[in-house]
Amino acid sequence: MWVIKKHIKTSESILDLGVKNPFSEILISEGFSVENTTGEDLDEDRSALGNSSADVVTAFEIFEHLLSPFTVLKRIKANKLVISVPLRLWFSSAYRSKTDMWDRHYHEFEDWQLDWLLEKTGWKIIDRQKWTNPTKKLGIRPILRWFTPRYYIVYAERISK
Repeated sequence: MWVIKKHIKTSESILDLGVKNPFSEILISEGFSVENTTGEDLDEDRSALGNSSADVVTAFEIFEHLLSPFTVLKRIKANKLVISVPLRLWFSSAYRSKTDMWDRHYHEFEDWQLDWLLEKTGWKIIDRQKWTNPTKKLGIRPILRWFTPRYYIVYAERISK
């Protein structure tokens, strides 16, 4: 929420990629105007991006599910973007649900990969932060999660169309 409050005014409209979720509800409760996409496959159907007149696009843990985040980033009409992704962890393979074919990570980025993708699609990173995701389980990997950043959030502005 820090990046939203720091860089986005409540008077700016937001298109949140993905169906309505707890975070979009929090944004609404904080006075932001939020429209969500409807769960369409953004690799196949990017019409919501082309039809939106939102000032800001948010994408919280969406881009790791896409086969082609490049084309989605190029299609965004807004001039501001807030995107968060899970980072690739050297001690854990990419997430793959055994029961839900849509709940799988095609990409788990390293920070430099997301930065490069944004640069190549016409965005300039203004602010960024990483954070960990500790668990209360026992074991080597749970201990590593206390010290290894798992998530990366970026605020970027469009520099070219």
